[in-house]
Amino acid sequence: MDRLSSTTILPDTFQGTRDDFSMQIALIWGQIKAPLIVPLLRLAVIICLIMSLMLFIERVYMGIVIMLVKLFGRKPERRYKWEPTKDDVELGNSAYPMVLVQIPMYNEREVYQLSIGAACGLSWPSDRIIIQVLDDSTDPTIKDLVELECQRWASKGINIKYEIRDNRNGYKAGALKEGMKRNYVKHCDYVVIFDADFQPEPDFLWRTIPFLVHNPELALVQARWKFVNADECLMTRMQEMSLDYHFTVEQEVGSSTYAFFGFNGTAGVWRIAALNEAGGWKDRTTVEDMDLAVRASLKGWKFLYLGSLKVKNELPSTLKAYRYQQHRWSCGPANLFRKMVMEIITNKKVSTWKKVHVIYSFFVVRKLVAHIVTFIFYCIVLPATVLVPEVEVPKWGAVYIPSIITILNAVGTPRSFHLLVFWILFENAMSLHRTKATFIGLLEAGRVNEWIVTEKLGDALKAKATTKLPRKPRFRFGERLHLLELCVGAYLVFCGCYDVVFGKNHYFIYLYAQAIAFFIMGFGYVGTIVPNS
Repeated sequence: MDRLSSTTILPDTFQGTRDDFSMQIALIWGQIKAPLIVPLLRLAVIICLIMSLMLFIERVYMGIVIMLVKLFGRKPERRYKWEPTKDDVELGNSAYPMVLVQIPMYNEREVYQLSIGAACGLSWPSDRIIIQVLDDSTDPTIKDLVELECQRWASKGINIKYEIRDNRNGYKAGALKEGMKRNYVKHCDYVVIFDADFQPEPDFLWRTIPFLVHNPELALVQARWKFVNADECLMTRMQEMSLDYHFTVEQEVGSSTYAFFGFNGTAGVWRIAALNEAGGWKDRTTVEDMDLAVRASLKGWKFLYLGSLKVKNELPSTLKAYRYQQHRWSCGPANLFRKMVMEIITNKKVSTWKKVHVIYSFFVVRKLVAHIVTFIFYCIVLPATVLVPEVEVPKWGAVYIPSIITILNAVGTPRSFHLLVFWILFENAMSLHRTKATFIGLLEAGRVNEWIVTEKLGDALKAKATTKLPRKPRFRFGERLHLLELCVGAYLVFCGCYDVVFGKNHYFIYLYAQAIAFFIMGFGYVGTIVPNS
């Protein structure tokens, strides 16, 4: 056997009997491992360690900034002028700016009453506010219900407009753009946007509009989200942890340093002049909100985030809805980066440091590297080093940096600190879906412009639980299977078994736990299971 040359290995492999097939495979593996696999894996480890360091430095930087913001009390009221809007005897209500409230919706049977009711309950002079319901519903029954709800509020003296169109071109961006074309909008100074599941408190406008009135350089005031169903299931708790970090740290840091952050698409107030100067709504990506924010920032406009102002909303509680949302949130920014990177670089109105912040911190690290390194490093490369012991990952890269990043991510939701391990496993499992979406966005592949509205359950699940229905199967076999997740789970189990027999780093503990998470995700046993009606 020792005398066999490399040219005779492959022919002999296919001539071997079934009994020595595994021996032949092992021989091939031994021949290609040293010259091919080991160098490639070492290169992958180096690239992943560099990306991990990029993410680590970004997280530490934001942690330091947020500590300084809290320490020195850099509240919005101290950074920007704010005075309560006062009555003017001579001018009357005309002293108040005209406000447009837009509520885009699509087949929102479960939540349309909540959102319309909350918007109509906003405290503001009745002749200085217009509620605009932009209904793209394709279900005639839901369309009629929404129209009747608008008529009900109109009969109470609320200035509410029910707007529809004969197509869904541009999806949400198209609906918002069409709504801005109405003649009555010409008299408005500011536009507030609430998605169909958002329920603002009555004082929302009193707390936001004065910032825009007294600070002409501000284009946007963004409020924080408050999740009404965070305790519905473990998946919503995991989402709460991720989004709380986004609002508590990322948005606050962006607002405090460069006066720039990504508009969240809802619970925000725009200066209409700034919106128009930036080019209005565009539907070239699935993140029309981020697109508008970047374009407005390049025009020199500033943004303000109000972490103390919270607007109630609903998290997606079914895995199907969450996966659609995460595809859009991962694919859209990557695609927008591809479309705008040169425009940002060549822009003359903003400083070089702000360009670096937008390109490097906002896009590259947070929207690209964060997804890619989580999946490629922790779910592919690190397990592969078990099979190739010649390649070692330094302990600081495999243990210390991920641990610090995880702890820093947990600061936004102290009440869920005990769920940290579950959050890590969940985020790693979801990173496959996000990484795939990121590459689809970068390469402009098939599903790049896929837009599926995130399903909201509202009180639907409670209603179904109290209604006795004939028993039906929860789902057809294969309906909820996600093959890629199952394949990665099988790969991690194989690596774990190999580590038990031949390994020395005890990675199998992590590998088995992560494999279970991928299997649970692959079989769809995550989130709320909605019974068939």
